[in-house]
Amino acid sequence: MRPVNAALHPDQRRPIRELPDELISQIAAGEVVERPASVVRELVDNALDAGAAQVTVRLLAGGVRLVSVEDDGAGIPREELPVALRRHATSKIGSLADLESVGTMGFRGEALAAIASVSELAIVSRCPGQSTAFLLDARSGELRPAARATGTTVEVKELFFSTPARRKFLKTDATELAHCIEAVRRHALARPDVGFAIWHEGRLVEQWRPASRDQRLADVLGDDFLADSVPVEHAAGPIRITGRAGIPDAARSRADQQFAYVNGRYVRDKVLTHAARSAYEDVLHGQRQPVYALYVDIDPARVDVNVHPTKIEVRFRDSREVHQAVRRAIDAALAAPRAGQAAEMQAPGPQALDAPPAAPAWSQPAMDFAPQVGHRVSDLAALWQPSPATAFAPRPAADDVPVAPASAGTPSAPLPEGDWPLGRALAQLQGVYILAENRHGLVVVDMHAAHERIVYERLKAQLGDGAGQRLASQPLLIPATFAATPQEVATAEAAAETLQVLGLEITPFSARTLAVRAVPATLAQGNAVELARSVLAELGQHEASTVVQRARDELLATMACHGAVRANRRLTLDEMNALLRQMEVTERSDQCNHGRPTWRQLSLRELDALFLRGR
Repeated sequence: MRPVNAALHPDQRRPIRELPDELISQIAAGEVVERPASVVRELVDNALDAGAAQVTVRLLAGGVRLVSVEDDGAGIPREELPVALRRHATSKIGSLADLESVGTMGFRGEALAAIASVSELAIVSRCPGQSTAFLLDARSGELRPAARATGTTVEVKELFFSTPARRKFLKTDATELAHCIEAVRRHALARPDVGFAIWHEGRLVEQWRPASRDQRLADVLGDDFLADSVPVEHAAGPIRITGRAGIPDAARSRADQQFAYVNGRYVRDKVLTHAARSAYEDVLHGQRQPVYALYVDIDPARVDVNVHPTKIEVRFRDSREVHQAVRRAIDAALAAPRAGQAAEMQAPGPQALDAPPAAPAWSQPAMDFAPQVGHRVSDLAALWQPSPATAFAPRPAADDVPVAPASAGTPSAPLPEGDWPLGRALAQLQGVYILAENRHGLVVVDMHAAHERIVYERLKAQLGDGAGQRLASQPLLIPATFAATPQEVATAEAAAETLQVLGLEITPFSARTLAVRAVPATLAQGNAVELARSVLAELGQHEASTVVQRARDELLATMACHGAVRANRRLTLDEMNALLRQMEVTERSDQCNHGRPTWRQLSLRELDALFLRGR
């Protein structure tokens, strides 16, 4: 055999000539038809474009021996059936203007011809008003009457029978079946108004009836997806984004539940993936992958779908516009603290006969804990100063409910009418956790993680999104000096403007010493040297010109971590309750800046189960 890179002898040179149509179609099939699932995808695309209300997929041997797609759409007229199998024959587009504003799933006009070149293909179709259906055999070209209701059936048998080398690359029947089911699932999520059924070897393996979008999401992805996600609804100029975004706790180790659609078409697009991931940056822990189903509606003229033969990739005219819209949509959906949803949980079921009665709620005026956006906090202690609105009403004399032990000399706070979502503080555990009681049971709060998120969100609110915004700065009466590495000195000098935006003033004190002369007012009580070192280390990993835009949140997270209350600090009940009330109104307070949870609920039912009550 001649080596691949060996040069041809002049006498061996082959003439340039046109390829035969069948070979051209087989080459195209190499791009369009990768496996049986590719056939399923293309044929279901055609069924949906035909206006089908019900699509049925029948498979044998994972789709290798048979892929049959039946629909009840508009059908194909008898005279157009032979044309449908020609290369680049389609009813979807007819001009460049149509191509630049594609509104259908298919448009290239090469799928049927490519599939027919590597299989035994037949089409049975009937249009409304026709007295009979007609069957076209792609191999022989024979066209004859057949029995069928209105719609189309495309049968693809013995895939890759004419190209045995391609068939060797297919996996087991079970693997190919899984890919076929996944292809239909993607369509089912895009079109909840259409019913889908999948049969394999004569057995029904999946069926989804027409439903609302949320019901279809639950049917396809499971009830847990719906329960562990929040609705997404956002409009930005010509872009509208809807769907559902999974809460951080629902993140997975694999990115296998990330569905993005552009004008109803499932796509794998780097812009959308990066935008979604960036919205989860400060609420996911480690390398966990978010789950979501996003639907982007945009003017077809602003997106190019003619990028890849399989139509799974797109190119946006303004990718930055789309990226910002998707990120803001998910960010806004995740912002609301789920602590507020605790009050909407279903009340616990009947308890054992020997279970204690639920503690009564005490009536008092409603509390106003609206977040003070833009309000400058002079120091961390302000977080623990109960405002007049948060003053706790005295316990009525008639009440005789035992109070859990807490810091000496601190009165307990009764629950207001309707109770607080995170309840009232009972005690502090090992200087790390706050134990609180709400009507559902026990709430356990990681006080450092929770306070870290609160400080972080306040820092972000101060800095804002506008250019020129700076964190309020507080000069130090005595500059804090520390021995610095050459890298730290260089970073402090190069990023002086960025440091000022972040409320820090760090200047050289000597060749190997830096002086911290001002810190963010919100963190005035923190360790200035430790804060400066951490921020300089972060700045050393990013370009100073882009750090505020790209790494601002990372820097603020670092600052918040150093500014948050530390473990082993003893808190009074008033301080604990103030933290709980702040959590209830602070965005994203369910996770700390590193993506770890800040609180957990243990219901009375779960507590009873631990002690075998009622058994």
